[in-house]
Amino acid sequence: MNFMRRHWFDVGFVLALGVSLSLLFTTLTPISLLLWISLIALFIHQFEEYRFPGYFPGMVNLTLFASKQPDRYPLNTHTALIVNVIVGWFFYFLAAVLSERAIWLGIATILVSVGNSIAHTVLFNLKGKTFYNPGMITADMLFVPIAVTFFWLILQANIVTLFDWIIGIGLGIALNYIGIVKLIDWLKDEQTTYIFPKRCLPPTTKEV
Repeated sequence: MNFMRRHWFDVGFVLALGVSLSLLFTTLTPISLLLWISLIALFIHQFEEYRFPGYFPGMVNLTLFASKQPDRYPLNTHTALIVNVIVGWFFYFLAAVLSERAIWLGIATILVSVGNSIAHTVLFNLKGKTFYNPGMITADMLFVPIAVTFFWLILQANIVTLFDWIIGIGLGIALNYIGIVKLIDWLKDEQTTYIFPKRCLPPTTKEV
């Protein structure tokens, strides 16, 4: 478990390579293929956030929560594992596997990607008075075009029912709020031992 807390994003990067390679030898529908690409994009996005440049955790704790302990509060390594792997990987993987059979799940995960793009491009930069934050490049260059293409494909295919839209949008909102924001709040602990390394702090605060 400790290995995964420290290296889940590295594991995700390896998985991105593995899934990408497997797609070269697999025949899929356009929607199914795009949802697998969405999973790959999630892995790469998380790698940008937590490994290179990797200071997303400290940035979030400082800009959104004005934390005095940006290496551990409120976001810590245990919470990051749960939010990104237990919640993120699970739902994106399930959406790719089920594809058209549960298109509402695809809608939900794509809305999480859209939420990420908005947060990285607008919210984090406004709050932090910056032009870039870890995760923004992959959010804008991968999540946005994937989202646009996904919605274009499902509208062209005319396969989405009212039920799919209601459940998909509702779940997407829930994953963005409960699966990310509330989990960070529920699992916060000023005395936690699940501490991010100094490389996960913004460059100007690494001496703290």
